[in-house]
Amino acid sequence: MDLFTRILEVIFPVIAVVAVGVWAGRKHKPEMAVANRLNMDYFTPAMVFTVMAGGDFHIREYVWLAAGAAISIAACGLIGYLTARALHEAPKTVGLPIMINNSGNLGIPLALLAFGKEGMAAAVVLFLVSNTIHFTIGPWILDHNARMRDIWKIPMIQAAVLGLVFNVMQIHLWQPLMFAIRMLGDISVPLMLFALGVRLCDVKFSESTASMVAAVVRPLAGMGTAALVGWSLNLSEAFIAQLILFGSLPPAVLNYMFAERYNQEPHKVASIVMIGNLAGLVFIPIALLIVLPR
Repeated sequence: MDLFTRILEVIFPVIAVVAVGVWAGRKHKPEMAVANRLNMDYFTPAMVFTVMAGGDFHIREYVWLAAGAAISIAACGLIGYLTARALHEAPKTVGLPIMINNSGNLGIPLALLAFGKEGMAAAVVLFLVSNTIHFTIGPWILDHNARMRDIWKIPMIQAAVLGLVFNVMQIHLWQPLMFAIRMLGDISVPLMLFALGVRLCDVKFSESTASMVAAVVRPLAGMGTAALVGWSLNLSEAFIAQLILFGSLPPAVLNYMFAERYNQEPHKVASIVMIGNLAGLVFIPIALLIVLPR
């Protein structure tokens, strides 16, 4: 029960903010297109930069962990594609949420809860790998006309590259400036969740079959591939534990934001993300039972 309570303390704020969005959506029916664009182009890039540039770790120590995460994500993408075909759904709609998990606003605090400050560096590396794949390959999956030279124009990609340069070169911004950027970044996650809640007001029950299947496939595929890849690469027990916990995470909220921007059935993606995060109440404790010391 204590473990369940700890996990609930991490997930509850996410569900609570989404619930406020649902309430606002039903009562006021706000138009979220402008807010979503601001989040994608300003607030989320600020969050990405502060995470990448502000870490007090040496990324070279985590190369094999990063490689393992990339392989696991690719394997989940293949499983997501096969799942979509089996459900007779569009692979772009179902596949990407199974491929990309909630490694930022849920993964990082969860790693701190499970492994303490010692596990934060690995959690940030996993977050960087997931987001780099999402912001490069993700747009191409949703729109095959997307070109690499266009992808580099995306503010989040620019922020990611700049943050990595600052991290590797050990460049430190003036603290008041870094604090201002962090303040902008702090807007991103609650706004994502609020916008998701607004979108969920339009979700129909007939669209829930794929959501429930994806909610189960996402963590099972993630944990299974993470364990296999971790052992195959002969990672340390600590890194394998981090990778399995990473694999158990539900679909990323940003999947909904991408679906909204590329008009890829955002109603269905919103349902997949919401039900997937609710399913995290079951699968994350299972992962913790596997990876935490007895």
